[in-house]
Amino acid sequence: MVKDVIIALDFENAEKALTFLDAFKDEKPFVKIGMELYYAEGPSIVKKVKERGHKVFLDLKLHDIPNTVMKAMAVLNTLDVDMTNLHAAGTIDMMEAARKGLTREDGTHPILLAVTQLTSTSEERMREELWIEKPIAETVKHYAKNAKKAGLNGVVCSPLEAMLIKEACGEDFMTITPGIRFADGEAGDQVRIMTPEKARDNGCDYIVVGRPITAAADPVAAYRRCVKAFLKK
Repeated sequence: MVKDVIIALDFENAEKALTFLDAFKDEKPFVKIGMELYYAEGPSIVKKVKERGHKVFLDLKLHDIPNTVMKAMAVLNTLDVDMTNLHAAGTIDMMEAARKGLTREDGTHPILLAVTQLTSTSEERMREELWIEKPIAETVKHYAKNAKKAGLNGVVCSPLEAMLIKEACGEDFMTITPGIRFADGEAGDQVRIMTPEKARDNGCDYIVVGRPITAAADPVAAYRRCVKAFLKK
C-alpha cells in the first residue's frame, strides 16, 4: 500500500498557498485543497497546483441527493484530481452515484473516499448533538463497510480507528487520517489525534497534516520531520 504525507493547504487565497509551495525546492508534496481555498479561488487553484507537479486531494466533502452528487463529481473529474471525497452519512446510494460520476470512460477514477466522522467530533457530541447512540468506533466501522460496499477506495477517519477499519474492510481499503500532531505540538480544535509515528504503527495509509507544517517556523523542515516519522526515512 502506498503511504504518503499530505499537506493541508488551508490558506485563504491562491497567493498565500502558492507562496507556501514556493519554499519546496526539492520536493513536490502531495497537497490537500479544502473548502476555504477552493471556494475562494475556484477550479483554477487546482489547475495551478497540478501544473506545479503536485498531487491533489480535493477535500470538499460532498453530501446531497445521489443525482446531485453524481453530477458534481462528473464536474470535479475534469480537474484531474488524484483524490476526492464525500460524506459516508449520505448513504450507499449516494456513494455509488458519486463513484459513477467520477468514473472516466476507461473505467478508472481518482481515489474516492468517504468521510466517517470528523476528527473534531467527540463521542459525547455525537450522542448529544447528532443523536447517534452507537459508540463512535462502531459507527465509523459501519460507515467504512458501507463505503466499501459502494465501491469506494477507502475512508477518511481518525488515526484511532484506522486499525479497526483495516480489520473490518481489509488491508487494501485505504485509511486517510487527519488529526495528526507532533508530540511536542498543540492539539488545536482536534479531539481524536495521534503522532505521525503512532499513526504509521496503527495502519494509516495517508496522513493529512495542516498547522504543524503550515504554521511552523520552517515548514519544509516540519514536512521532512513528518515524512521521516511516518515513512521511517
